Amino acid sequence: MTSIDREIFETWVAEALDALPEAFRTRLENVEVVVEDWPDRETLRRAGLRHPAELMGFYHGVPQTQRTHHYGLVLPDKISIYRRPIELHCRTPQEIRETVHHVVRHEIAHHFGIDDERLKEMGVY
Repeated sequence: MTSIDREIFETWVAEALDALPEAFRTRLENVEVVVEDWPDRETLRRAGLRHPAELMGFYHGVPQTQRTHHYGLVLPDKISIYRRPIELHCRTPQEIRETVHHVVRHEIAHHFGIDDERLKEMGVY
């Protein structure tokens, strides 16, 4: 396992967000992106997984495509990027950085209402 300083990892997450096309960055509404070491049990259950190393990111919230006019005064959605699972799956710092970018884009897609099946169809899963 390659381990990266948390501050560097967080910088790569911020870099991935900054690299999103402006059309997406400006539409990131009511969403917070956080770095966590591991997913919790409830998140694993919701993802249908048993082992925390299997989950590198998770979107907690209501996708923009499912928000109605009643959506308001709610806590921000949250995108969790899980540092330790990403490190476990990567061999080099460059691979970690690339994986962070991929996971951030993947979870942002969920925020915009694109599910895993559609991501597979698009060849970006």
